[in-house]
Amino acid sequence: MKELILEDVNYYSHSRNRFIHGSIQIRDGLIRKLEESEGSSGNYVIPGFVNTHSHVAMSRFRGHLDDMDLEQFLQKTFKMDSARSEEDIYHSSVAGIYEMLMNGITSFIDLYYSEDIIFRAVEDMGIRGFLSWVTLDRNMTTQKGDPLDNCESFIKEFSGKNSLISPSAGVQGVYVASHETINSAGQIAKNHGTILHMHAAETRKEVYDFLDRTGMRPVQYLLDNGLIGSNTNAAHCVWITKEEVEKLGKAHVNVSWNSVSNQKLGVGGIPPVPELLEAGANVTIGTDSNGSNNSLNILETAKSGSIAVKNARWDASRIRAEDVFDMLTMNGGTACGVRGLGTISENAPADLLIIDREHYSMQPYGNDRIIRNIVYSMSPSAIDGIIIGGKWIRKNGKTDSEIEENFRKSSKWINQNFHSS
Repeated sequence: MKELILEDVNYYSHSRNRFIHGSIQIRDGLIRKLEESEGSSGNYVIPGFVNTHSHVAMSRFRGHLDDMDLEQFLQKTFKMDSARSEEDIYHSSVAGIYEMLMNGITSFIDLYYSEDIIFRAVEDMGIRGFLSWVTLDRNMTTQKGDPLDNCESFIKEFSGKNSLISPSAGVQGVYVASHETINSAGQIAKNHGTILHMHAAETRKEVYDFLDRTGMRPVQYLLDNGLIGSNTNAAHCVWITKEEVEKLGKAHVNVSWNSVSNQKLGVGGIPPVPELLEAGANVTIGTDSNGSNNSLNILETAKSGSIAVKNARWDASRIRAEDVFDMLTMNGGTACGVRGLGTISENAPADLLIIDREHYSMQPYGNDRIIRNIVYSMSPSAIDGIIIGGKWIRKNGKTDSEIEENFRKSSKWINQNFHSS
């Protein structure tokens, strides 16, 4: 792959907690050399954002699931999910990936069935994807065949086909997956060295229904039975106790915080994020789907969550912009299980965002406030360049023509087929 050098830039170093003026040398998809020099001119370069919970193929569901209670939402989602074609899933995924790219997301962890179709969309759009084939009990699914067999077959067939795409295992949740199913999915993940991606303690109903049935809370049950650990990406974790927080931290579980989705669905709680961080859990940011969020703007999600915590705790200092920025980048990379992902460091994946420091949303700029500006004020339109795996996706404000054409075709297909639905 051709060498790429970004010169006269200010790049962020997590290890030094500051921006450094200099250059970045990229080769074979990795950051090979970082140089430091005098000066402060040039745009800011930060790691690409990592979206740790999504259902990207649900992108065309936007506007179909609004302003209804959770039970109605779930019933309509299930109905729409069960009547989809391969073309629908592919084009919806392309549209969702384009939206993620325009919001600075360079990596995402997905949870859905038909990840083999989503794989094609990820490949065509040049994003980094961690695709978790969802499993659940056979009598609860609309998938053809056994979900566990489907999951393992997907991992076996598609692993290694594209360096940017990692097949993995997923679980819908304890409400539709038995101990045997969750354990089997975990074993598949362990055998193939993948992450295990699942919903956990998203709603009060989920928690108390499970408690009534088993005598245990879901997260307590998963931890005490060794069903989740450091390779687990647990989405939501809203309704959890202090004891569960401590156990999640001790097990180094990755917790994906989906603030906008949680609030829009009215789940009635906020994850105990400060306590999770203090306990040692790896907290990250997820947008969830366009069905429950309506937007894949991860900066909006990060800001919304941060403000919600500050307000709920009556303390604006309870969570810092630097903590949230780490969740968007370095912590997200850790959840994906890829060394260096989400950082600007030597031998890390070259997934980068170039931020126009002259953009209105970044004013006034300065190294002492840039992270706070990114978390609390930056518009996605300030992203002047996007590099994924050492390849330009967007350069000088212009997106790669092939990616643009893919999006236009998929958008046209969706609107022709679902305009009146």
